[in-house]
Amino acid sequence: MSGLVLKLGPHERVLINGAVIENGDRRSRLAIMTPNASILRLRDAIHPEEVNTPVRRVCYIAQLVLTGDCEAGDARPQLLRGIEQLSQVMTDTDSRTQLSVASTAVLNDQHYQALKALRSLLPREERLFAAGRA
Repeated sequence: MSGLVLKLGPHERVLINGAVIENGDRRSRLAIMTPNASILRLRDAIHPEEVNTPVRRVCYIAQLVLTGDCEAGDARPQLLRGIEQLSQVMTDTDSRTQLSVASTAVLNDQHYQALKALRSLLPREERLFAAGRA
């Protein structure tokens, strides 16, 4: 079997190409066979009121492309600018690697992969803000 496999918990919701799908009472697996389908687990979604940090802002833009609320071409310059700004602050090797993955994904219109790489930076961003408050 090829393609993306989603493992869903009971009553978990996922957005696939603009349609919200809710799982039933049991755990299940869905095989997504369509390449480049726009998929977002709603438990992972960032809500507008939560867009209060630089990493969350860039994640949210990628999320808007996945949900169909923004065209990929319109979002590309904002995403690349945001990734570049993050690279000025997040200079460790792991962060740079994730930012590079995100940048390449944006350039290849793979917004799920970009969002995944960017979300991995959220704990690092929290630590940076916590260290700044100390």
